[in-house]
Amino acid sequence: MKYMQDKAFVDTNVLIYSYSETEPDKKDMSLSILERKNIVINTQVINEFIWVMHRKYAVNIEQLKVLADRFWQKFEVALIKEGSISKALSIVKNHNYAYWDSLILAAALENNCSILYSEDMQDGQVIEERIRIINPFK
Repeated sequence: MKYMQDKAFVDTNVLIYSYSETEPDKKDMSLSILERKNIVINTQVINEFIWVMHRKYAVNIEQLKVLADRFWQKFEVALIKEGSISKALSIVKNHNYAYWDSLILAAALENNCSILYSEDMQDGQVIEERIRIINPFK
């Protein structure tokens, strides 16, 4: 796999760490990933980011609106469709991931990503012989 040129899906935690004031190493790694080309996220990632940043870090809604708009401009944003949900349910059944993580994996597969950057899933696991999960903070 040619990781630097392939499409990569980014889980919510990578976006959140890119704004971290308390974990500089994770922030640097996240920023490095997000500067790449061919980054894909989905609407679920944007929604989770908004919820966490507002509830946990008290970022105001106006600032979150600016950030969300920036995500639409900077990244390829995938929509969750009927097929995404069906695929996610298959991943739950076949790989025993939680539904929300499976929905992330489904979106990554649907968008032909070869990498999924996530802190929350099994580092190094390959799903459907098409996508490798990488924990960039390990």
